[in-house]
Amino acid sequence: MGEGELEALEGEVAQQVRGLLKALVIDVDNDHNTAETAERVARMYLHEVFKGRYHPQPKVASFPNVKELDEIYTVGPITVRSACSHHLVPILGHCWIGIQPGERVIGLSKFSRIADWVFSRPHIQEEAVIILADEIEALCKPLGLGIVLKAQHYCMKWRGVKEPQASMVNSVVRGSFRTSASMKKEFFDLIRQQESLL
Repeated sequence: MGEGELEALEGEVAQQVRGLLKALVIDVDNDHNTAETAERVARMYLHEVFKGRYHPQPKVASFPNVKELDEIYTVGPITVRSACSHHLVPILGHCWIGIQPGERVIGLSKFSRIADWVFSRPHIQEEAVIILADEIEALCKPLGLGIVLKAQHYCMKWRGVKEPQASMVNSVVRGSFRTSASMKKEFFDLIRQQESLL
């Protein structure tokens, strides 16, 4: 989305948020605390919370796997922040990514950048992990890929059943992590070791 388009969208979103606040009988015209809330919310959604929808994917350079590395490496915990598609309330958690490199590799920090970009939009957790796996596969075509995500959902903590400690854990495994039981076990063992260090 171009700069001019994004500015126009920001103005439109602010106008709609102002209408929502008024419908909720929040005095945006006379209360100094909410007078600019609509504009702040519009900026927050477009440039932070949902930036994965409106800003391009971060540039990620891949490099030839010159040393032909084929051992598993993992990175995590990577903090992820998203919003539930159903109620637009936060999903906060951590993910761990494991790779058996193929012909190309990317730097460790790039996994965090891609995860942040993917999760910065409304999601349900089960689908978000699949989208992240697709993006990583497209960037470096690993022989094996595993992702584990553990997150708390404010649609359960803040509303509804109001269960403050519940979290959801899901995973996706592809390539050698799916076809080889020993590779899959090694990946999950490495993650357990990282978790025990927290």
